[in-house]
Amino acid sequence: MGAFSAIKTEIATWRRGALPGLIVIIGVMIARLTGSLQFLELVTFDRFLQLRPPEPMDDRIVIVGITEADIQRTKAYPIPDREIANLLKRLQTYRPAAIGLDIVRDIPVEPGHAELTSLFRASQNVIGVEIALPDRSDFIVAPPPALSPEQVGFADTVLDMDGYQRRSLLGTHNPQQEYRLSFTIRLAERYLAKQGIELENGIRDADAMRFGNTELTRVQPNFGGYVRADAGGNQILLNVRSGATPFRVLSLDQIQAGQVNPAWLRGRIVLIGVMSFSAKDLASSGAIAGINPGRVYGVEMQAHAISQILSAVLDRRPLLWVWHEGWEYGWIVAWGLLGISLGVFLQSPWKMLFGLGVAVASLIGLCYGFMLIGGWVPVVPALLVLSLNGIGLTAALFYRHEQELRLRLEERQFAIEQTFNAIHSGPLQTLVGVLRKAQGEQTPPPFLPDLQRLSLELRAIYGSVQREAIADETHLQMGSAIELALQAPLHELLYTVYCNTLEQELPYLKTIEHKIVQFDPLNTSHLRLEHKRGLCRFLEEALCNVGKHAIGATRLTVICTQEENQQVIRVMDNGTGKLSDTKTLRSAEPDRDREAVQDLNAKIQSSGLGTQLAKNLAKQLGGTFRRYPNQPRGTVCELMWSAKRRWLW
Repeated sequence: MGAFSAIKTEIATWRRGALPGLIVIIGVMIARLTGSLQFLELVTFDRFLQLRPPEPMDDRIVIVGITEADIQRTKAYPIPDREIANLLKRLQTYRPAAIGLDIVRDIPVEPGHAELTSLFRASQNVIGVEIALPDRSDFIVAPPPALSPEQVGFADTVLDMDGYQRRSLLGTHNPQQEYRLSFTIRLAERYLAKQGIELENGIRDADAMRFGNTELTRVQPNFGGYVRADAGGNQILLNVRSGATPFRVLSLDQIQAGQVNPAWLRGRIVLIGVMSFSAKDLASSGAIAGINPGRVYGVEMQAHAISQILSAVLDRRPLLWVWHEGWEYGWIVAWGLLGISLGVFLQSPWKMLFGLGVAVASLIGLCYGFMLIGGWVPVVPALLVLSLNGIGLTAALFYRHEQELRLRLEERQFAIEQTFNAIHSGPLQTLVGVLRKAQGEQTPPPFLPDLQRLSLELRAIYGSVQREAIADETHLQMGSAIELALQAPLHELLYTVYCNTLEQELPYLKTIEHKIVQFDPLNTSHLRLEHKRGLCRFLEEALCNVGKHAIGATRLTVICTQEENQQVIRVMDNGTGKLSDTKTLRSAEPDRDREAVQDLNAKIQSSGLGTQLAKNLAKQLGGTFRRYPNQPRGTVCELMWSAKRRWLW
């Protein structure tokens, strides 16, 4: 029956915690389905890509940048055809695998147009660019007329709502419904063809592109963090190369002056593009640490897109991939349920905060780990459901903890008031009557001073307990005369308690002739004020027990020190108290005597309010409380706890 009640209680707890948690999970999932979280997911995607370890430079791709200095030297922009023709002639001497001209040349730019046209017709490894998709004004840019269709690729890009480029467009239909391939795929195709790897249709997805065993997964409208995205054409996620120098960059001046190592260019893909802000051939990316925040040159972005394909095919560098939508939402639900579970299983607010911190760090670490192997998994929605459920339940636990603490204080104060009223109306009134009668006698009895002191002590105890009812109070009342500041070092507090207690009029403290004391500094960095209060009360109770029960005690040893990794308060006497009476059990049957001692010790250990308070204090400190016989006579009262901080304490 008890087990069934526990199960019912557990189910009720889950029901109370799970209902708001499930509402949070459903709300976050709806927000993701409507695209409200897309921006945050894309920003996180960029950040994870940027935080990856640097990769080695891809020396298969070399960028020849036409800089602002080159433009100023030629005194013309666009760069004249003759300059480009001379550059192409020079590059051809190094026998590159392919040359990509990322500069539009649909109309002549004199001087040198005829020379450039002739060079285009004679060079089979040169790839030019076009703009195949119309812009807002419905304009397109044609390719250089002298290049064959197989030597032309489009430079159109797909931008997200924030203007950043996170996808690479590999193929699309132009307004004439002709299927065109991108500048990126044309150059990758030329390079890989020399390795014996041809461009083919996909196997898993017939509309995808494939080189050998590497299929370029197409972006779908709902793909990773994208919701209802424009997935027209053949798009893949852009897995940019990390590191400060992903590619070798040469200037036009270096090429013309011959200041290059021929091995840098032989058999490589050479990209020619403008690298000047005045030309405005720029791309935006949050995943590349460019010269300006979020801004990189267009030719650099083309290099990243080409390198992604070459590295995937030749180096097995992972392409970016995502889970099926069902797995993504299962992942989100799992983290939301974990947030709920933290509140159910970790009832302490501080444990809950620690557990939530560990869970959040684990989630972010897992998502980052997936990104290192190319996986884009939902981090923002999972983080939201985990944090909202965890923080909400933590706040509820803090509130409940505060309410329970306030209720305990009120109940404690009420109990104190009731107890004192009962004492005041009963025994104290009787004591007052006895005092009056004794004081009225012609010859006062010898116990009159004791009765007067008892009356004062009872009233002082009430005032002291009233002050200690507030758990956050920073002082401890010792009797009616001494008040200790609990912020003081613990060993000083304990020594004061020791001195004050020995001054009390207790019968068996008067017989003590030898006192051995040791009060060393103790580590209190992990102790709260109520712990220090409890330790002081423990020492006082242990000394009072000596004074009340250690019959004939002549030696008292009090040790407060650290022994290895344990801190200890130990009080030892040599009186004939309860535990020391075990000497009378000695007989011809030592085993039976030992069992009798153990039984007597267990009874004493489990009896008495002071014993229960000591056990509770030891439990709070994660330590142990023991009371056992001293040898050859007497009793040892000992409290030990760890000197190191316990996690989640």
